[in-house]
Amino acid sequence: MPIEPAPTPWILPDLRSPGLEAQVDDMVAVGADLEAGTLLAAYRLGLFPMPGDLPGELLWFSPTQRGVLPLDAEEEFGGVRVTSSLRKSMKHFEIRLDTAFVDVVRACADPTREGGWINQDILEAYADLHRLGWAHSVEAWRDGELVGGLYGVEIGGLFAGESMFHRARDASKAALVGLARALAAAPGPRLLDVQWQTAHLASLGVVEVPRVEYLELLDVALESPSALG
Repeated sequence: MPIEPAPTPWILPDLRSPGLEAQVDDMVAVGADLEAGTLLAAYRLGLFPMPGDLPGELLWFSPTQRGVLPLDAEEEFGGVRVTSSLRKSMKHFEIRLDTAFVDVVRACADPTREGGWINQDILEAYADLHRLGWAHSVEAWRDGELVGGLYGVEIGGLFAGESMFHRARDASKAALVGLARALAAAPGPRLLDVQWQTAHLASLGVVEVPRVEYLELLDVALESPSALG
């Protein structure tokens, strides 16, 4: 069972509140910290952090259009849209859970990646969440080598995906399928959040939902038991 950390001392914006529900920007707050209690409080409110451009600056986002992967327990791949070539590729990967969390985050933080945003503060904060039982990695291994994966935060029925990487073709997609299968098979409402929809994620079945709908789905999902531990 995850360990609940000390509560955050910060007041984070609740976009369900009168006067805040009409917020039209994806970025909704600046400041606070990356302590475990702050992160969990933020995810429970539909927020997630990213570093700003200034040293030590911390930005909080709640996209007006949220990327979500609809899960389907009746579908072979849990709801992920799988091509025939991906189906063949998946046979070559072993999917593991939480055997190399820090390695996955480090790979996602590769500074040579375009648009990279994960810094040392982020890595340490999510490693702490992992030690407490809230953050998880789903990994694709081939011939004993870590070749792809993703990590995110699970609170009840919410899995908030943070980032993914691959060193072999289709490895990150295979990890996503492994995650979707595990979540879809678990009891209770589930919400697989990927922050923003991209063309790549849309090809895998990710859709956009308005913020108000996302928050409604979130409230329901948080009541479910965790699926990953």
